[in-house]
Amino acid sequence: MNQFLNILKSVMILFLSSLLLLAVGGLLFLQHPRFGKAPSGDRLEKIRQSPQFKNGKFENFSPTPMLSEGYSMAGIIIDQYFKSHPNREPKAIIPSTKTDLLTLSPEENVLVWFGHSSYFMQLEGKRFLVDPVLSGNASPIPGSLKAFQGTDQYAVSDFPQIDYLLISHDHYDHLDYSTILGLREKVNTVLCGLGVGSHFEHWGYSPSVIIEKDWDETVEFGELKIHTTKARHFSGRSMRRNNTLWLSYVIETAKLKIFVGGDSGYDSHLTEIGQLHGPFDLAILENGQYNVAWDKIHFMPHQVIAAASDLQAKRVLPVHSSKFRLAMHPWNEPLREVSRFALEQGIPLITPLIGEKVNIDDETQTFRPWWTEVK
Repeated sequence: MNQFLNILKSVMILFLSSLLLLAVGGLLFLQHPRFGKAPSGDRLEKIRQSPQFKNGKFENFSPTPMLSEGYSMAGIIIDQYFKSHPNREPKAIIPSTKTDLLTLSPEENVLVWFGHSSYFMQLEGKRFLVDPVLSGNASPIPGSLKAFQGTDQYAVSDFPQIDYLLISHDHYDHLDYSTILGLREKVNTVLCGLGVGSHFEHWGYSPSVIIEKDWDETVEFGELKIHTTKARHFSGRSMRRNNTLWLSYVIETAKLKIFVGGDSGYDSHLTEIGQLHGPFDLAILENGQYNVAWDKIHFMPHQVIAAASDLQAKRVLPVHSSKFRLAMHPWNEPLREVSRFALEQGIPLITPLIGEKVNIDDETQTFRPWWTEVK
């Protein structure tokens, strides 16, 4: 009996020691700079003055549950990791091309998409970069959410000097530590939501280049205006949630109006933005990584087209797909479905290859349905 108790005691000590090591390892891992830094000091005081900051966190303008009624996190985990969901990743290499960003004429108004929600724009001679993720990974755990083959063609060295880096929110698939670190000497101005600048300062950016804004504010750079507008989503890195603000943007030049949607669920804010700032020459809207279980924080494909109508957009570029496996739908379903709904409603879509140059001034430019070519 004593021998059994001694063995049991040894097993318990080993088990508890293992748990302690895991806990210590986890805490040390969370200290890595990639997790960023929570707002503090004067930045936190400014956050507390925001009408969106309530009860110690940012809130949406209408009730926004993370999961829709009838769904649970346990059920989602079981469904996502223990049930079959065919074709979540392409079996072949995704076709792409590579536009030389360094030799673009300043006279060209162009857009180049890098997959998911990352893209470069040149408008009236100014260069914009939105939510760049160029590390090939959409997670803080290396190698856990790898980019699909063929979708990771660009590196920091491929970029010219960036006038305006726009960040919609601080999730890892929109704010990538290694990419932002590599771009540090190439970025003139960072625009982001309240609190997000704390990550940038932690990563070595000068406070003088960071502009943090609340919803419904405007920053003017001569004839260029950038309006920060609402989105229905959430934020957070590490164990923290909703301590920084999520945004959409309106870019207004002398000749163009472009809506940069970021991540958002469908709601009345789109009509509000359309009435205040529209009509838009182009709306860039998320379309991918959706599910009926979380349809309050991401568009379903038919809602992309409804949002375009609300915004009074002439054309739509659907993004947030074709690079990372973050949801349970087939990888090519977002483009297939949004194309179907757009055709039914007569909304022109822009669906370039990754890396293909979109001529923003050319409304007659056509794009092949490349996702139908990949098995």
